[in-house]
Amino acid sequence: MRLHDTPEGYLQVDKESEMPITSTHSDRLSPATRHFIRHYFEMVAAMFLGMAILGLPAGWLLNTMGTSWSALSTAPMLLLMATTMTIPMVGWMAYRGHGRRANAEMAASMFLPTFAVVGQLWTGLVTDVGVLLAVEHVAMLLSMLAAMLLRRTEYTQHHGRSHAHVAERLVVS
Repeated sequence: MRLHDTPEGYLQVDKESEMPITSTHSDRLSPATRHFIRHYFEMVAAMFLGMAILGLPAGWLLNTMGTSWSALSTAPMLLLMATTMTIPMVGWMAYRGHGRRANAEMAASMFLPTFAVVGQLWTGLVTDVGVLLAVEHVAMLLSMLAAMLLRRTEYTQHHGRSHAHVAERLVVS
């Protein structure tokens, strides 16, 4: 028995007959499932890239206002961080052809956990900034996944709009 690397995956082939003896590994996941998973990881990447990239201009803005990230109280810092993650994520979704409803739902999936964490802070239930940040980020990832699972068809298919059309709509809006 040998494995042949094919565009579709690895194919097990009997040595003597050269006949396939199992299906390819890519058959295990449907194209819709692969699309769903890819979309989720694209959103996570956009979220963390946004936090890293937009964190710098947000810091500059804070400096012009006479403050800094470290001088912010915890609640505004959590809300600003959620904003720096949400903006690029929603922008990437728009670029990929998702409509306003899906973008609004995904933005909500980012801010609802943030509001819950701020609520924990205000009630005194949790006050450690490190714990709040960890809870916020894990809850965001789970909330994004929940939003995607609730409207699975939105995230398991390609959207028919071209990137140029979406960019044009963003400029016109």
